[in-house]
Amino acid sequence: MQIISYNSMFVLNTDTINEINNFSVWIDICNTSGSAILINKSANWTSFDVVAKMRNITKIRKIGHCGTLDPFATGLLILCLGKGTKQISTFQNLPKQYNATIKIGATTKSSDIEQPEENICDISHIKNNDIEDVINSFNGIIMQVPPMFSAKKIKGRKLYELARKNIEIELPAVEVNIHSIEISKIDLPSINVIIDCSKGTYIRALARDIGIKLGVGGYLTQLKRTKIGEHNTTNAFTIDELQSII
Repeated sequence: MQIISYNSMFVLNTDTINEINNFSVWIDICNTSGSAILINKSANWTSFDVVAKMRNITKIRKIGHCGTLDPFATGLLILCLGKGTKQISTFQNLPKQYNATIKIGATTKSSDIEQPEENICDISHIKNNDIEDVINSFNGIIMQVPPMFSAKKIKGRKLYELARKNIEIELPAVEVNIHSIEISKIDLPSINVIIDCSKGTYIRALARDIGIKLGVGGYLTQLKRTKIGEHNTTNAFTIDELQSII
């Protein structure tokens, strides 16, 4: 059997599944040489929920994901199984693409929909060209302060654990690369953008900073990860699809 591989590892998606005779063949590959699978995550699932579900489906205990998606976010999640977990960092380091919707004229403590709106203000003076100028200013290498509501660890503690106790700490800005950010639609108070970026970019922080630069605040209302490197959602499985295959 000839197997198309990524860095010598078989990546299961809706195209490459035709290269195996049945699902049990892929399970054997996971157990012997390791493999990865493309998952199209639904909203309201945590990344760990997806990992737990895959453990139940495959009966493989050694499974890891290659980059967290927040529960409200959807889209591409790559899982590595068996010996494939050794290549998690390879996938993590790949560039990402996101479709995002930003609402301006308000903020939230988490910079997304998981916390209630505050600091609501008038945006009637904001023009489309103001938005275009501000968003274009984020192209390239920028310094970004991670959001407090994130899984980033400081002295062994996750930031969101501190944030939920209303503990604020000063975080250093880190360098990230926004390869491109393009506006796909403006329907105020919402702005839809397509973002290609480096590992470590927080789209919630980007939404927050765009709102700050516009002077009216902003937060993320929708997020879908569409690509990780050459891999995309168009040939990723939903969990329901996997269950029907099995």
